[in-house]
Amino acid sequence: MNKSRLEAFSDGVLAIIITIMVLELKIPHGDDWTVFQRLGPKFVSYIISFIYVAIYWNNHHHMIQTVKHVTGSILWANTHLLFWLSLVPFVTAWAGENHFSELPMAAYSFVLLMAAIAYFLLSKVIVNVHGKDSVLSTAIGSDWKGILSIAGYALAVAFAFILKEISLFIIVAIAVAWLIPDRRIERKLKEKE
Repeated sequence: MNKSRLEAFSDGVLAIIITIMVLELKIPHGDDWTVFQRLGPKFVSYIISFIYVAIYWNNHHHMIQTVKHVTGSILWANTHLLFWLSLVPFVTAWAGENHFSELPMAAYSFVLLMAAIAYFLLSKVIVNVHGKDSVLSTAIGSDWKGILSIAGYALAVAFAFILKEISLFIIVAIAVAWLIPDRRIERKLKEKE
């Protein structure tokens, strides 16, 4: 299979995810600040989730650039990632609707945890297919950033039941860490040119 089909399908799924999330933001009835205050938690959850989907889209794009040929294992690992990302609109709406209460916050953190694990597994499958000397393998190395993110999400799941504010802080902190552009793959691709 050509990797452009994998990219096009993944891009389409991510675009639909963003569309579903924005459609969950209902137009408020009223025109004063109290209406906006009631919408606040939903809007905050949307912003955080939009940033996460954008981070995954960006990093997925870079990762797939390193793929020379697509195998069944890469397809399934990619589908696994898309499955967890497809749940982001549900947990986004649930967390926002319930003001980031314990169970919705735990579910939100759990979906982010599973998406991070799926992304990590996708990278490992690509490295396994293309070898230890591949562009992706040399670019990400031991992938400490990915491993630390997985650990952070696991903590966020636990803290959702103890102190949900810490859980939310962890999720936002991980997003901020990934917003800083990760140029490892870009540098390795340029070296190969």
